[in-house]
Amino acid sequence: MMNRFEGPGGGEAKIRYLDADFQVITPGAHVTCSVTGDIIPLDELKYWSVARQEAYIDATSSLKREMESSS
Repeated sequence: MMNRFEGPGGGEAKIRYLDADFQVITPGAHVTCSVTGDIIPLDELKYWSVARQEAYIDATSSLKREMESSS
């Protein structure tokens, strides 16, 4: 039985980022950080932007994108 973090082949998931949660649109094992390009396993995903629908590997990457967007 698959849980929401597993998918066929364990490839990249497509996610809809919501306030305080996310919805898996296409199953997969990970997403890619929009700033660094690093792979983020779904069970480690903690940072994202609802407005930009982007995932971030850490708070530093999230802040960097926020600063770029507000310039």
